[in-house]
This record gives sequence, structure tokens and C-alpha cells, in this order.
Amino acid sequence: MTIKEAITISPEILSGTPVFSGTRVAVKTLFDYLEESSLDDFLEGYPSVSREQAETVIEWSSNLMLLP
Repeated sequence: MTIKEAITISPEILSGTPVFSGTRVAVKTLFDYLEESSLDDFLEGYPSVSREQAETVIEWSSNLMLLP
């Protein structure tokens, strides 16, 4: 899955906040969860987000942080 498949950014959805595609769950919510909890807890709390979507966002963000 690509990042463009995993997330959506649209002015009509949460005023353009990046969300997981097909949901109204903000990507930031995942990172808020990961500060205090686990990916499994996030997925349990937000069943509309797939594991593949969440893992794609985490991997993409990790790769972005490694750029010079």
C-alpha cells in the first residue's frame, strides 16, 4: 500500500487534516496513541483503520525522518 492509498487530505474532511482513507480518523491520532500505548491498542480503538494503513503511515514517517 502506498501513502497515497493509506491517507486522504481533503478540505471537506476535518478541514484538510490528514486522515486514514475511508475514515474520519486523523493520522495524528495514531501518533498520539503510540506515545502512550501500542499499535494494537490503536487498531482496537479505531477498527475502521486497517493494520496495513497504520503500518504504511508509520513506515513512511520513519523513512521521512531519515532523510538528510
